[in-house]
Amino acid sequence: MKLNQIYKKVVDKGIEADIRTKSAIKEALAREKEKFDNLPKKEKDYFDQDSLFNPFADTRIIWGNPQQEIKEAIVGVDVGVGELLLADRLNQKGAKINLAVSHHPQGHAFAQFYEVMDLQIDGLIDYGISVSLSETALNQRKDEVSRRVHSANFNRTYCAAKLLDLNFFCMHTPCDNLAYQFLRKKIDQAKPCRLSEIMDILYSIGEYQHAAKMNNPPKIVVGNKLSRCSKVHLEFTGGTEGPKGIYKELAAKGVDTIVAMHQSEEHYKKCKEEKINVIFASHIASDNVGINLMLDHLQAEKNFKVYEVSGFKRVKRK
Repeated sequence: MKLNQIYKKVVDKGIEADIRTKSAIKEALAREKEKFDNLPKKEKDYFDQDSLFNPFADTRIIWGNPQQEIKEAIVGVDVGVGELLLADRLNQKGAKINLAVSHHPQGHAFAQFYEVMDLQIDGLIDYGISVSLSETALNQRKDEVSRRVHSANFNRTYCAAKLLDLNFFCMHTPCDNLAYQFLRKKIDQAKPCRLSEIMDILYSIGEYQHAAKMNNPPKIVVGNKLSRCSKVHLEFTGGTEGPKGIYKELAAKGVDTIVAMHQSEEHYKKCKEEKINVIFASHIASDNVGINLMLDHLQAEKNFKVYEVSGFKRVKRK
């Protein structure tokens, strides 16, 4: 499989699993096309043209030859300069690695990753929260994240991949979308009534079993095993955490439990204040679920060897 085929497959699977409707994604891409078409000619060179077909700003080929056939790949949750040097060292010892895959975005995939946060609006609307309130709250949070990201030295890994001439690819939200739909289906089918039942669901999944063995298990942080639950919200996709103030609105709409990959201290305190149960599923294990589901799709088309690095453990499913 060529690198550009991997890229296209990842985007397609991400769209299939997105919480937005296909028409909403189509409209978002059309807006990007209109934006590009209306730019002055001198500004078009600075436009990220991948956004014309790819609605995930945090998923990009960072460096490499899109037409290159991929033989072997290192895959990790966070691939940085160290992991690229590790791939180079493994190649010196006889490996044939010509692709590095990072889940969390690097390079220009990190520079504007907050653009994917827009999909959270659709998730909030599904709970009956108004469009205007959802957009206002989310846009304020996006601005906050964009200011933080703007100062980052995000091209360090890009420079290393270029010097090592190693294809480098990031796949973030498409994987998170797969993880979201995977766990959403399990929870909806099980209809848990207690937090202990949600914990049982998590412990039935290989990635969380492995995390527990590595002392990073799923954890109830608000509530306890006997706490009741009925309306469970998943914080599994959308780039990063959404607005803190939205928990009051979610509680008003009947959301009593949140299963999150992770939360900041401020987000946790807001949930506690609103009497919303919270389970941390485990960040890295949750990322592993999405990466593994995506690799299942990719390797079903053409198998290629995967080296587990940077917190990633391969768990295969049919």
